[in-house]
Amino acid sequence: MQVYDAIVIGAGVSGCAIARELSMYGGRFAVIEREEDVCAGTTKANSAIVHAGFDAQPGSLMAQLNVEGSRRMPRLCKELGVDYDPIGALVVCTAEEMLKGLYDLQQRGKDNGVDELEVIDRKRLVELEPHISEEAVGALFAPTSAIVNPFQLCHHLADCAAQNGVEFFFDSPVKSVEKLITDDGKVLWCVRTSKCEYQTRAVVNAAGVYADVIHNWVSTKKLTITPRRGQYYVLDKSAGAHVNHTIFSLPTKLGKGVLVTPTTGGNLLVGPNAEDITEKEGTDTTAEGLFEVKAKSAMTVKDIPFWDIIATFSGLRAHQPDHDFVIGEVPEAPGFIDCAAIESPGLSSAPAIGHLVAQMVQEMLGLPQNPSFNPYRPKMPDLLKISEDDWQALIDENPAYGQIVCRCNRVSEAQIIAAITSPVGARSLDGVKRRTEACMGRCQAGFCTPKILDLLAQWVPGLTIEKTSKAGTGSEIFYGLNKGQLVAPFEAGEKCE
Repeated sequence: MQVYDAIVIGAGVSGCAIARELSMYGGRFAVIEREEDVCAGTTKANSAIVHAGFDAQPGSLMAQLNVEGSRRMPRLCKELGVDYDPIGALVVCTAEEMLKGLYDLQQRGKDNGVDELEVIDRKRLVELEPHISEEAVGALFAPTSAIVNPFQLCHHLADCAAQNGVEFFFDSPVKSVEKLITDDGKVLWCVRTSKCEYQTRAVVNAAGVYADVIHNWVSTKKLTITPRRGQYYVLDKSAGAHVNHTIFSLPTKLGKGVLVTPTTGGNLLVGPNAEDITEKEGTDTTAEGLFEVKAKSAMTVKDIPFWDIIATFSGLRAHQPDHDFVIGEVPEAPGFIDCAAIESPGLSSAPAIGHLVAQMVQEMLGLPQNPSFNPYRPKMPDLLKISEDDWQALIDENPAYGQIVCRCNRVSEAQIIAAITSPVGARSLDGVKRRTEACMGRCQAGFCTPKILDLLAQWVPGLTIEKTSKAGTGSEIFYGLNKGQLVAPFEAGEKCE
């Protein structure tokens, strides 16, 4: 059995950011993920906001890493070809007696090191946002807030890490982590999964809502992670310009409210609410939760065109009672590093989290620099935004750019093949969806699914059309054969087990 220098458990945005930073050093590194792909947990279902950093408690690790991550994000996205747009944010106050709260929030942001914060009156607010609520009396303006494509960010971090030598293992739930002492007295860790076992000099626990389970295997000081569910609406691109900035609500006695924001893909996102639950896989939506999102969004933005809804979803945040990130070596488990309780602003903080944890590993193991590290990952062309001449040039180079598979978001066969064959490539319908935005348009995969499944079967080694899936084992698209033809589960009239 070969020994790794470090193993990262979890392939969300934190785990992938750590993996990329680790690949800057010489060593053997791996990422182990329980799902069939990267970006399959919290990272796939969040608000896609790069928070400026005015909300976290001053002096907390969350505040420090949020501000640092926000500053690192533009360069990282440029290196990795990730969509990033510094649209700014507004925290809206809807009652005169609450205006002091805006100044308190501004001061908190200044204490955290956030630049350019400004409290504006209603007149300026309406100039910036014509659809602002009639009750709005002022807002805190944060120009350094931004939006990002979280799917691209996670996938491109993983691709960059892989092209620099990091190995990825999927469909591998971790079953145990045990400390070993070698004959010469050194500490190794044995990480056992459902498939095999690995040995490593260091373990990084970036397992999201399961980070407490893994931490508690190695420490007597127990960690508790509560899944905090948030539900969202996604509106069609026709609604994307309803607001120009990310709109937050200043917390009131009625609660924190929800945000309304454009996305880098041109849609409008509304949500989330917040509900603590017990199920670590509880990503269902509820009528009550979605009603709450609608009601609270109306407190800050009027006339939201909810008739243009194309999807709803929910995500889980890894909440712990102290409401701060838990990052560091576990005292009684040398070589075991927690990267736990990474809830909002975890996406914003990811570049800083990756840098911090990789530094910990480097200092712990004495790793040399990797002289061949390549920080870049080519940007995938956006056929909705490029000129006809540029598109024609792509077709001249590769005719598959002229074969449109997803009509809603204009995604070509060439882009889907590139997503499948990238260093950490898609192996399922959802994997293609998150890498290309095919299936994310108004028809919600109604048109493009058959062709994507066909391309997966052609380009994923060992995959047949009968085994193609939505999101890995247990979600296969086809049920069986009917007179020699493949039949989907709903056509067979039976549940696909």
